[in-house]
Order: sequence, then C-alpha cells, then structure tokens
Amino acid sequence: MKQFLFLLATILIASNLSAQSNRKIKELENKRMAIQKEISIKEGLLKSTKKDVGSQLRGLNTLMGQIEERKRYIEVIGKDVQSIDCEVTSLSQQLRALERDLLDKKKKYESSVKYLYKNKSIQERLMFIFSANNLSQTYRRLRYMNEYATYQRIQGEEILKRQAQIGRKKNEMEEVKTAKENLLTEREREKQKLEEQEKQKRTVVAGLQKKQKGLQGEISKHRKEASKLNAQIDRLIAIEVEKARKRAEEEARKKAAAEEAARRKAAERESEKEVAEKGSKSSGKSSSKSSKKAATPAPVYSMDSADRIISGSFERNKGRLPMPITGSYLVVSHYGEYAVDGLKNVKLDNKGIDIQGQPGAQARAIFDGEVSAVFQVGGLANIIIRHGNYISVYCNLSSASVSKGQKVSTRQSIGRVYSDPSDGNRTVLHFQLRKETSKLNPESWVSR
Repeated sequence: MKQFLFLLATILIASNLSAQSNRKIKELENKRMAIQKEISIKEGLLKSTKKDVGSQLRGLNTLMGQIEERKRYIEVIGKDVQSIDCEVTSLSQQLRALERDLLDKKKKYESSVKYLYKNKSIQERLMFIFSANNLSQTYRRLRYMNEYATYQRIQGEEILKRQAQIGRKKNEMEEVKTAKENLLTEREREKQKLEEQEKQKRTVVAGLQKKQKGLQGEISKHRKEASKLNAQIDRLIAIEVEKARKRAEEEARKKAAAEEAARRKAAERESEKEVAEKGSKSSGKSSSKSSKKAATPAPVYSMDSADRIISGSFERNKGRLPMPITGSYLVVSHYGEYAVDGLKNVKLDNKGIDIQGQPGAQARAIFDGEVSAVFQVGGLANIIIRHGNYISVYCNLSSASVSKGQKVSTRQSIGRVYSDPSDGNRTVLHFQLRKETSKLNPESWVSR
C-alpha cells in the first residue's frame, strides 16, 4: 500500500512540474506579446515628415525613445532565454532521475521474475508452504507468497507508468527547446529592427548636422521657453513650501502652548497638595521651586503632521508610482543634462522628463494630494499637486479638469495633454517631481 501511495505521489509531482513548466512558458509569451504590442503602438508615434529643424529634433527624440524601448525588449528576451535554459536544466535533471528510477525498477522486476521462474510449479510453492514447522510459520509463508505476487504486479505497473512519465517529460523538453528556438529567432528579428532604427537615427542626425545654425537656434528657443516655465514653477513651489512651513510652525506653537498649560496645571495641583500636607510655610518653598522649572522650547518642523503622513506614504511607493499619462507612452527626453549622440555642442537640460503619448491622452495624478496651483504659460495649462513635502508638476496641457485646493486621488485624470496640430498631433507631457524645492529624477519614482 505504501509503495502504491508513493507511486501516486510521484506521478502527481511529475504532472505538477510539467504543468508549471508549460505555465511558465505561457506567462513569458504573454509578457512578451504585451511588450511587443506596446512597441508596435509606440512606433506609430513617429509620424511627422516635416523637414524643419524643430520637427526633426523632436522626431529624433522620439526615435531615440523607441530605440531604448527596443533595447529593453531585447534584454527581456535575453532574460527569458536564460529562464528557459534553467527550465531545460531542471527538466534534464528530472528526466535523468526518472530514467535511473526506471532502470532500478526494471532490475528489481527482473530479479523477481527470475525468482518466480525458479519456483514456478505449484508443487514447489506448496512444498515451500507446507514444509513449515508449525501453523504460524505456514500462515506467514502463505502471506509472503501473496504479498510477493502483489509486489511483482505493482512493480510491473510502476515500470509502465514510469515509461509513460519519461515519454511525457521528453515531449515537454522538446516543447521548451522549441520555445527557446522561437525566442532566439525573435531576438534576431528585434536586433534587425533595432539596426534599422539606428540607421534611421544616423540619417536624421546627419540631416541635423547640416543645419547646425538652425539647430542651435531651435535649442536656444527651447531653453528660453523652458526657463520661463521653470521660473514660474519655482516661484509657485517656493510659495507652497513657505505655506507648509508656516502651517508646521503654527502646529508646533499650539502643541508647545498646550504642553506648557498642562505643565502649569500640574504644578498648581502639586503646590495645593503640599500646602494641605505641610502647611503654608513649607508650601511657599516648594511652590517657589516648582515655579523655577523652565519651559521646553517648541519643536520646529518643515511639515505639519498631515504632510508628514502623506510624505511617508509617498516615499514608500518609490518606484511603484503610476506614469502620469494614460495609454501608451514613450519617454522622449530624460531628466538632467545630457548630450545627443552624433550632434556636436548639442546639450539638452531637462528639469523633469518628457513623455509622448497618443492624441487624446490624459494627464493623471501619480499619488493622492491637493492641487496647489493651476496656471497658464504660452496658452497651455500647467498643474502643481502637493503630496506632503513632495510636489508633482504636469505641463503642456490643453485643458485642466481640476482647480486649486481640490483633493485628488492616485491615477485621477487632471487634464488633457496638448496635441500639436502643426506637428502631426504630437502629444507630449512635461512632468517634474520635487521634494520641496529640490528637483528629483521622476524615472526613479514611477513604474514603467
């Protein structure tokens, strides 16, 4: 019975491992299909065929974003190949274990068959049973013969089942190897597409190199526009930080006043108790001592208690905050100052990130907070949301659907991102993130 249960458990474990292997491959395929679909959508973002410098430079940014996405996808395929290699190794080990077990069972079965062959006649079996010295030994020999026959039958069944398991495991191995071959083929296709995009990038860069004067003019224009926007953002954020500081000071002042009042009340009660126990003369001395106790200075905070709570929650979600735009997106300009490959003396300086989306895309809040400001620059709306001492900024909106002082929740739509009809309906959200006045790299905080 124990052998039968062990056999059943072995079969169930092997079946479960097979199901896990197939499920893992399916999960990897679904993940890659989703990424591939996103890449296909993002490839449609590069629509402009204009020849002016501004359009070419923006097109170059989009193209570089697509190249980065494809490189990441190739890395994902590489990791999936490694995962499948580990799966192949695991399946190979399982297969070898099954084959060793099958060989062992065959040897035992062969030994039992030889034994029965030597004692095949009924007379020999009866002689073995009835040659016992007593009735108890006769019974044990009879039971032994029955159990041995059952054991032999189970051994034969186990061999057949183990052979079936080995057949299934070999089929599974072939499926996994086929999945790996398909992955390697897909990686080669993606590398070819990447090379085509790199070639396209070199063509665009070569065209811009011939228009160096116009390129520098376009960059200067962009810097002036960005400086004007950032100055307005800095001013409004400074105001918001000062408001938060005053709220914190007021809270600290009220807390200190309440603590001082409690101390005085406690001192008065202590004084009255001493007067009742020792009389008016001794109480005057103790009262004098208690009145000399100095008040503790009020603590100073840059945030009040409500801001501290939401700031802590915001920090714990670092790297998991949602992207501030709905639908498919592409990061076309990164945070900080960086050079553009192939273009001499061309440096871009971004206080946040630029995210290109589909026409009709909505900007959305990355976390719970309160709208600090809604303002216009160059005819476009911009929104500042406070999350404790963290501040998120959403720029280049054609319209805002929230107002100053309004509470917003995570992923709530706050406005429509502007689509430029003169540039192929290019739809780009400029997004910034601050901790008070300090600028942060948004890509370290949001999930991609």
